[in-house]
Amino acid sequence: MRVRAQKSAFAIAASVIVSVHAQAAPSEACHNAELRIPRPAPGSIGGREFARHVGDLEGSARDAEVRRELLAGNLPEHLRHLAPVTLEARGRDGAPLAVTFCVMRDYLAVGSDSDSLIVPMGLPTALVVAAEFDSVLPTRRLVDAIYEAADLKLAPQPLPASEEMRSTSYLVRHDTLIAEQRALRVAPEDALTAGHKKDLVLSDRLLSIPGRVAIYGWHWAAHHPIQPLSTVHGAQYADYSHGVRLVSRIIYVNGAAREFIDALRDPAVTLLLGGDGARIGRKLQGDLVSVLQQRNPR
Repeated sequence: MRVRAQKSAFAIAASVIVSVHAQAAPSEACHNAELRIPRPAPGSIGGREFARHVGDLEGSARDAEVRRELLAGNLPEHLRHLAPVTLEARGRDGAPLAVTFCVMRDYLAVGSDSDSLIVPMGLPTALVVAAEFDSVLPTRRLVDAIYEAADLKLAPQPLPASEEMRSTSYLVRHDTLIAEQRALRVAPEDALTAGHKKDLVLSDRLLSIPGRVAIYGWHWAAHHPIQPLSTVHGAQYADYSHGVRLVSRIIYVNGAAREFIDALRDPAVTLLLGGDGARIGRKLQGDLVSVLQQRNPR
């Protein structure tokens, strides 16, 4: 009911028709927007070894190891090559608007294409990694658009709720279920993939309650996420169901390159994104990390 009401309000306020296309932008556009990720050092550890290395860790201690590996460039090759996702609309004045985002094809993972582990992390670590890679977190609307555009839609696989949800053993168990499901599907390694994790997202709520993390997604189907937008948890919280998908700071508005946060100050762009993010765009002049990464209870 909440989703239908939001869509209706958006349609009434904007009088737009929105469509999503996975390949609307030329491949060279996202090539030009690729993230600033270093190449891994020879002999970097794989996902299985990393899981053993952090087996007894969780929270900030595990995040420190995740951050170290990711900032050293130890992530699968297919995550370096971004996929275009385009939102299109036509406003009351009839003028067309197309905004193309260049998004990571899957969630951040440590390791290689053949041996990787998807790594959830708290918001502080996610923001640091995003900043170092010259990228941002998605908004809710963009998470929806990524799911709609995905070449490979995986089904959510919730595990029993328990005190172990934040443990490394739980995230390894969930990663194995994802790999098994994916093995049954015919799709290339670099397919734009969605549905298997909740996303850490940018939301205007984070400006009102800094020190929290905003989580959304884990779609059963288009417009049917398991997780509505939530800011219940403290910024450091992360469990097995969370993923971090990065978006290039370079986006294309009617073909012209723009900076993502700057574009959020454009009412037409924020309306296309459902409105959530407009305050972030108006307020922020620089570093997302310094504004949103504040200490808060778990």
